Formats: sequence, structure tokens, C-alpha cells
Amino acid sequence: MVTMDEQERRRRRLTAWRASRRTLARVGPDGTLGERLTALAADAPSVHDPEDWTDVYGGGVVADLERRVAGLLGMEAAAFFPTGTMAQQIALRCWAGRTGDATVALHPLSHPELHEGGALGAVSGLRTVHPTSEPRLPGAEEVREFPEPFGTLMLELPLRDAGFVLPSWEELTAVVEAARERDAVVHFDGARLWECAPHFGRELSEIAALADSVYVSFYKSLDGLSGAVLAGPSTLVEEARVWRHRYGGQLFQQYPAALSALLGLERELPRLPSYVAHAKVVAGALAEGFAAAGVPWFRVRPEPPHTHQFQVWLPYGADVLDEASVRQAEETGVTLFRRWFAGSAGTGLPPGVSCTEVTVAGAGLEWSAEDVRDAVRGFVEYVRGPA
Repeated sequence: MVTMDEQERRRRRLTAWRASRRTLARVGPDGTLGERLTALAADAPSVHDPEDWTDVYGGGVVADLERRVAGLLGMEAAAFFPTGTMAQQIALRCWAGRTGDATVALHPLSHPELHEGGALGAVSGLRTVHPTSEPRLPGAEEVREFPEPFGTLMLELPLRDAGFVLPSWEELTAVVEAARERDAVVHFDGARLWECAPHFGRELSEIAALADSVYVSFYKSLDGLSGAVLAGPSTLVEEARVWRHRYGGQLFQQYPAALSALLGLERELPRLPSYVAHAKVVAGALAEGFAAAGVPWFRVRPEPPHTHQFQVWLPYGADVLDEASVRQAEETGVTLFRRWFAGSAGTGLPPGVSCTEVTVAGAGLEWSAEDVRDAVRGFVEYVRGPA
């Protein structure tokens, strides 16, 4: 339950972020209802015929989006889902039925393990095992030598809660090959697959071709309203559509989400490589700024970033860092950091350390390294308070 105090804190943050003249990323949820609806109505005709009929249980613009994503990923078919959580759970359930093995190998920091309330077991009867607990995806030998059988290997690309980390292309192909040697299928949690191409130096279709199936999200990197797509063999996708209905995901109409996803593919997807490149500049300048400010300990993870997102760790309480972040935005018009979170079981954060996720998007391209270092200097002053 969200308390009134939490609502007020959120309203304060949103007001400060929206009013900032400088920020590393501007995201849709920071806008008002009116702003988002007006923008969608104005922009939608650029990606789909506004005279087309609205979708009813699929079809229309939803089918258009499914075809577009299947083509981008080089997959036979794709199905739109209201959430990525549902899409991925159904994919793993379908593969368990096909392989005859309900065990899924994944990382303990992966989304199903940390953010879905044990749904793989509680809802789908699946069991999970962990080839590694290191803050990276498993390696080929760890998969090859894992002592228990499993039917599916799920790889989250990038592994968000380890710092949006990715393996090298050679490591990724080797781990997929190791899974194949064990007769396991490979599923990619590609919620943020869109920004992985620069790191691998490969097209999205070549990356996706390594897997038997992949799911992608539309709101995390493409600034869509919501929704996800599961792509893979046509027989798997058709089975997933059946389970989508059983799980309550066969929505009557989804055209706003589908239109916003198409807009993201048209506008944000081509710009992601520039965001990824500039994130390296920002991360390096952050590290330089903290060192120059005499912060006793910090971590930029990974350095350099693998995508346009990365983590920053600082040895202060989350409440202290949240207050410093919002005051800097309110009083200087500069939003350097947004939310901070204290460590908890399974996060790998040392006691007394808090973490934030930094995203570099279109607005962040305006920042020079010196701008970042100046902002860090000001932020640290807010953290330390009056001399």
C-alpha cells in the first residue's frame, strides 16, 4: 500500500525532475496524463494509419507490431503481451512442456528470481537452478559442468541487477553452445536487448538467432507505455497465445501500447548506439568527479558500461542520497541521480552502501565530461551538508 508520505515524496521528485534544465534522461512516466495522451495522438500517424480500425483481441496495429518485431529479431513469429513477466513465464512453461524438464537454469540476480514473487514455481510449477552466483552471466564451463539436468537455460541480456552487464560475443556463443551440448533450449530475457547490439558488434537478428526464443520490452529502453513481445518459432508462439489467454493476458484493446511501441522502434531504437557510446563518457566522468571530491569509496559498475545504463554505489544511506539528489534538482535545475536503494538480501551490496541506476538517453547527449564532473561536485556538497 502506498502511503500519503510516499505519494508526496514521489510528487516532489517528479516536480523537481520535470523542472530540471539538465538531466541525463527524460522518461515518459515523468509526464502528466495529458502530456502523454497529447503526444501519442500527435505522433501516432507517423507509424500507423490513423484511419485503421482499433484492435480487438489482437489484429490491426498489434499485429503490425508483432510482424515488425519478428522481422527485426529474425524470428518466425511474435506475440504481444501486456507484460514481460507474463511473456517470459509462458515461454519457460512452454519449453518445459516440450523438453519434458521443468528445471530452468538462470542467474540468481535475474528478474524472475528477484522481482516476480516466486511466480515460476508458484504459477507454472517450474524449478530454478543457478550455474553461478558471480555478478555476471554463467560461463560455458559452468553450464557444461553443472551437476543437475535442466531443460532451459535463460540468459538475461543485460543482467540488470549485476549492473547491466553483458558477456563478450565469444562468451555468449560459447555458453549457448554448452547448453546445446546438454540438449537444453536457450531463452533470452531480452527486456533490454535493444541496447546490446553495440557491445556485441552484431545486428539484433544475429544476437537473437543464438536463442530458441526471446522476449523484448517496449517501455524500458524505447519509452513505450507498456507491453512486451515474445518471439520464436511459430509453433511456440501459437502455443504461447493459448497460455496468454489462460493467464488473463488476452486484452480487449491494446492500441495505445502498440502505437507507443512502434514509435519507440522508429525513434529511440536508432539512437541507442549513441546513448551507449556517451554512457561511457558519463561513467568515466562520474568516477573522476567522485575521486576529485574525496568520496571515501565508490563504485561505477561496470566501468566502462556495457549498455547505456549502469550502477553507481556510494557508502551512504539511501535516504541521505535521495534527499541530496532531489535538492540538487530543486535548487540548481540539475538532475544527476534519481532514486537510490539500500542493499538487501541477494543484491550483493555491502552493508551501508546504496545503489542507483544511471540511464543516459537523448537529454544526456548534451552533457560534456566537465558538466558531469561539475554536477558530481555539487551533489557531494549536498550529501555532506553544511560545513
